[in-house]
Amino acid sequence: MRFRIAALNTLVVAIAATAALLGLRQALHWTLLHEVDRVLQEDVAEVTLVVTELSPEGLDAIADELARKASGHRQHKWFARLLDGQGGEVWSSQAAGSTPPAPDTSDAQPRSIGDERTLRAPAPSNPLGIASVQLGSSLAFLNSDLEQIDRLVAVAVLLMLIISPLCGYWLAGIATRDLEAMTAKASLLRPAKLDERLPYRGVDDEFDRLADTINRLLDRIAEFIEERRSFLADAAHELRTPIAAIRSSVEVALDKDRSEQGYRDLLEQVLDESESLEVLVNQLLLLSEAPVSLEKSPLERVALSAAATRSVEMFAGVAESRHIRLDSSIGPGIVVLGIRRHLSQVITNLLDNAIKYTPEGGRVTLSLTSSNTSARLKVTDNGVGISPEDQRRVFERFFRADRARQRDDTRGTGLGLSICQSIVAAHGGEIGCQSRLGHGSDFTVVLPLTIPTVDDAANG
Repeated sequence: MRFRIAALNTLVVAIAATAALLGLRQALHWTLLHEVDRVLQEDVAEVTLVVTELSPEGLDAIADELARKASGHRQHKWFARLLDGQGGEVWSSQAAGSTPPAPDTSDAQPRSIGDERTLRAPAPSNPLGIASVQLGSSLAFLNSDLEQIDRLVAVAVLLMLIISPLCGYWLAGIATRDLEAMTAKASLLRPAKLDERLPYRGVDDEFDRLADTINRLLDRIAEFIEERRSFLADAAHELRTPIAAIRSSVEVALDKDRSEQGYRDLLEQVLDESESLEVLVNQLLLLSEAPVSLEKSPLERVALSAAATRSVEMFAGVAESRHIRLDSSIGPGIVVLGIRRHLSQVITNLLDNAIKYTPEGGRVTLSLTSSNTSARLKVTDNGVGISPEDQRRVFERFFRADRARQRDDTRGTGLGLSICQSIVAAHGGEIGCQSRLGHGSDFTVVLPLTIPTVDDAANG
């Protein structure tokens, strides 16, 4: 990186310096040329005055005066030429040589002819028939100055090409010093030390912002790892209970000979614990795969109205057997994007919990509505309710409310609501709980809405 910065710095400096020096060279060229033109214009005014004043004395008088002036500018090869109305030469100085007469133009502006700068202007009326005067000067001195400037530019560019990489490499080292220190510190971070972070310099520059971004990423990684550790510990603890029960039943069965009924009773206990273990394992798998499944599986249009209707129908018999009234208010054609079986699992878990914790003669209500952007699923019961302190933890994995408020047949794995939260979050939604002890609970799920089609409407 340091070498690339130095190379880029050299390239930028070389281009900028070359452009600046060439621009300066061109500016000097135009400045010098403008000075030559200004002198020629002053000389033309002086020569036309000479023609006016000396024309009565004859051409020789004018020629002598112009010859004296030309001798004073010999180093610039200054020359003068007098022309008649047809452009023919009336007189010319020695330095005019083979320089052709300048074209007769009305703008009287200097022009370059070969290596000379000339200016032709009309002469005042005179008895000698001189219609115009042409003055000129060699540009050799100007070109010589420009050649010296070119040599200086070349030397300056060469020096910059030598100095710029060295300075650029040195400056790049200063600029990347903090990055190298950050890299060295990052290489010392250890997975076992989740609290280690990159240091801040306290100047709020790009490196501090990079360190902040990396540290926030490390915070999320540490939080994720800590959650996984806690999850594994809790899962191991929960798995230990049914496994220990199964082992205990088998050990009891092997301890002594038993009757057929005795073995049957023990095998039924093993079967019950195996079923509990299977439920727990399946819930653990669902909890772990919910976010990943949504990322890897293609999303489908889920008719949430139809899924809610099926769930209500599925629990109608269970509610009736417990003398619980199960009502529903489901808006038609409500569609979301997601995984059908996962969203159905959310509805099933919420209804299952509501019926479990509602006493006989109670009531459970499922409602599904939609707004312009979201679908809202609400499951309400008038059961035992949840205390305020438990509401803050109700979505935690393996969390169970106070045993004193639970019936013997309502003991679960403590994963149902955690699964709901994981699935809803993976679908870009939110889930919340409002409850009062002795008055029941409200669980609300909000999911992003999609536009229903004709097929969706037909499916509910």
